Amino acid sequence: MPRAVARRRGGYAHDVEVDGHSLVVDESIESGGANRGPSPTRVLAAALASCTAITTEMYAERKGWELGEVNVEVEMEYYGPVPSSFTVTLTIPVELTPEQQERVRAIAGKCPVHRALSRETDVTITDVVVSG
Repeated sequence: MPRAVARRRGGYAHDVEVDGHSLVVDESIESGGANRGPSPTRVLAAALASCTAITTEMYAERKGWELGEVNVEVEMEYYGPVPSSFTVTLTIPVELTPEQQERVRAIAGKCPVHRALSRETDVTITDVVVSG
């Protein structure tokens, strides 16, 4: 089963490992962190952007469409510390028919991260205290 593990580095900074890949996640200086890496919500925006791009490219590949350099930009609005909305802009540098554009837009909105953000995924938090 895939797994992500966060280990405190210091302050709010954490070393995060996901299936053998590493990144640093922290909070901005304005939020009390040291800005050693993106905040968790910004990592979420990055996940949405990359998942949208990959899902779109996989679909186009199956259809035999060459999309060129796909670019996905995600902007977030916040309500307090929690993102309240995500705006995804998908840019494809090649001409697509209106039908192809609509298919790409529909598929992009079905990427796994988009679906998880749309409350299609259950999240269970279990508190486990281990004393050593």
